[in-house]
Amino acid sequence: MTRSGEDVSRSHRPIAHFAAGAAKGALSDDLCVYRGIPYAAPPVGARRWQAPQPLEPWAGVRDATDFGPACTQPPRRAGSIYDNPIQPTGEDCLYLNIWAPEDARDLPVFVWIHGGSFIWGASSEPFYVGAALARRGAVVVSINYRLGVFGYLAHPELSAESQDGVSGNYGLLDQIAALRWVKENISAVGGNRDNVTIAGESAGALSVLYLMASPAARGLFHKAIAQSAYMISHPALKANLNGHGPAEKAGEKLAAALGRQSIAEMREMDAQTLANEALKAGFEPLGTIDGQILPAQLVDVFERGEQANVPLITGFNSGEIRSLPFLLPPLPATPEHYEAEIRMRYGDLAETYLRQYPADDMRESTLAGIRDTLYGWTTAKLGEAQKAVGAPFYAYYFDHIYPAATAAGLEGFHACELPYLFDTLKSTPPLWPDIPATETEAALSRVIGDYWISFARDGVPSATGAPDWPAFDDAGGHIRFAGTARAEDDLLPGMFALNDAVIGRRRAAGDTPWNWNVGVAAPEGQAEVSR
Repeated sequence: MTRSGEDVSRSHRPIAHFAAGAAKGALSDDLCVYRGIPYAAPPVGARRWQAPQPLEPWAGVRDATDFGPACTQPPRRAGSIYDNPIQPTGEDCLYLNIWAPEDARDLPVFVWIHGGSFIWGASSEPFYVGAALARRGAVVVSINYRLGVFGYLAHPELSAESQDGVSGNYGLLDQIAALRWVKENISAVGGNRDNVTIAGESAGALSVLYLMASPAARGLFHKAIAQSAYMISHPALKANLNGHGPAEKAGEKLAAALGRQSIAEMREMDAQTLANEALKAGFEPLGTIDGQILPAQLVDVFERGEQANVPLITGFNSGEIRSLPFLLPPLPATPEHYEAEIRMRYGDLAETYLRQYPADDMRESTLAGIRDTLYGWTTAKLGEAQKAVGAPFYAYYFDHIYPAATAAGLEGFHACELPYLFDTLKSTPPLWPDIPATETEAALSRVIGDYWISFARDGVPSATGAPDWPAFDDAGGHIRFAGTARAEDDLLPGMFALNDAVIGRRRAAGDTPWNWNVGVAAPEGQAEVSR
């Protein structure tokens, strides 16, 4: 039994021959499972804040039965339903895991990128076990990558060290290195290197968008799935951009807050101390618009049709913000105050905003408003962009509710679809609302897994006993997951037009982020700037 709770046998252990050396995994029923396979050199010491370096070959046969360390990370927020003890952790974290059917031959490859705000998380978390998806006919890969200050620090000294004159984006470069490893090695376990799907949720979904936008990742994948992606504004490396200061300046500010005079001194810091103190200092890990790895704001890349032209599934959950209360601004004292605030902040769009997010239930309207700005708008905007380049696009809305989630006020919460996707309904974190052991839950899990793996196989999601997935055309066709899968039109009517107008005006103004500054937290008068 591994830390994930997955039963494995070590009596007959498969051996895979990778470019860097042989690895001995374990059998889990009819699957060959390899854990803790390194895909790049350890990013430690002088390699802290360098692009991932090539892996040195190893001698003999490597044991591949245990997960490799996840990236060093601070403790989660107290009481978080996502809190799940992760051991081990360390800077030496560039490892991946594989689940492959014993008789795999040219199977589609499904590469999972975990979420966690680019601060937390690991591929070893129990609800990411890839066994059920692999048994549907795929080789499943999950990866670790650098998080937090280790993965996303930009700084003038680091840019000067780089032959390209840029810094930051180390976590993204890790993901690209992992995809290169897959391309070079996955045939050793029966995967088809020419049929790779990247997939992720939350920060993992944002990573999928980074990879679609990055020229450095072109050709390394052939389909993409982004669950609860949020196409927010990002800082540029050296310039002010859309209300964000330069990423290099943020790096200098962090160094000063830590009392360090140079990158050399920051490299001497204990990794755990650095992770903890960076979070306390308010360092926000995000991709950096550097003109190379990330050439422009994501929305600009997609609007110009410069993204990877691959089929894409994107969607979001009905109660995304219910489990993310720190995103909620203080609410006004009365509905009348709410309405007055909206009128002051949204100007000529206030009436439209109040129809979409009315004052009679301020909390529900605020939850929906932030959800739609972050996740709903992103889904529809990606649909527009994919349609413009002729790439297949499929949208979903996860609106499934069960008793324990309702009791906790967490209907349709952020990431609640993950145990259904991986069929790990009983492997959730300790504070996660318990999923009942019913046929409804099991059937929904089977349908989602079928849709995802059929999409990875041939680019068209299909599931036994479920409706055909409609195209996201002018009618807003999508699948709604609510007890069962339902094909519907009109994804939250009015949601996209309003949010696209607001975000478009902020983009045109050029001095305001379009993140979760929504509703009563919106900047005054921004909505009246003409695009």
